[in-house]
Amino acid sequence: MTDNASPLLVAFDLDDTLAPSKSAIDARIGDLLTALAARVQVAIISGGQLAQFTTQVVDRLPDAAAQVHDAFHLLPTCGTQYYRINASGIETVYRRTLTDDQKARALAAVEGEARRLGLWESETWGDILEDRGSQITFSALGQQAPVHAKSAWDPTGEKKNSLRAAVAALVPDLEVRSGGSTSVDITERGIDKAYGMRQLAEQTGIALDDMLFVGDRLDPDGNDYPVLAMGVACEAVDGWEETAEFLERLIPTLPVRA
Repeated sequence: MTDNASPLLVAFDLDDTLAPSKSAIDARIGDLLTALAARVQVAIISGGQLAQFTTQVVDRLPDAAAQVHDAFHLLPTCGTQYYRINASGIETVYRRTLTDDQKARALAAVEGEARRLGLWESETWGDILEDRGSQITFSALGQQAPVHAKSAWDPTGEKKNSLRAAVAALVPDLEVRSGGSTSVDITERGIDKAYGMRQLAEQTGIALDDMLFVGDRLDPDGNDYPVLAMGVACEAVDGWEETAEFLERLIPTLPVRA
């Protein structure tokens, strides 16, 4: 962990940090996030879309979380969308989108290169390509692929990294990054989780030095790495269980918000 023993805001990656890929959080994580939100601001930043945040996290929080909803910040597609939770549901702070031209070029590039590299699978669970408004996402095995299949598809990350590099060469005006275990994300240039953290600082008034980020892909090829590279304190985890163990150590050290 890079040092920030008393953060004012703790931000999390979603898949493989708070929950297995595309899966709901465990009740243990729900309770811990609620306890954390009683002490500091809590943010989730992911390449996923809002529907994932809702089904994986928001709908699974315990009833007690209603008392601390104001502390939650949801940043789908790496912060190109920003939402808060209130008594009536989820409120949009802002939502940015790619142009039709950017979307068309991104979709054509990622499909063409996946087919050329032999990474376009014939047996999938749901759509391989998804337009998330501010992000185009390629999911090699489909959006609803089971965790075991995704884990086995590219355990070293070599397939994703080769596809990312090939697509990036075709759309140099866009940002192309490895996403989850089987995904590649395409956004506007300069959009990554560091962008999301800067948006958090702007929206909350909390300095980056007072934040802590928790993620499973803080390695140089990982989609969490930009946060580490910008100098934000980070905690590397490998799966939601390690996140739970970390929070069980951290939460008792933090004062309850007045």
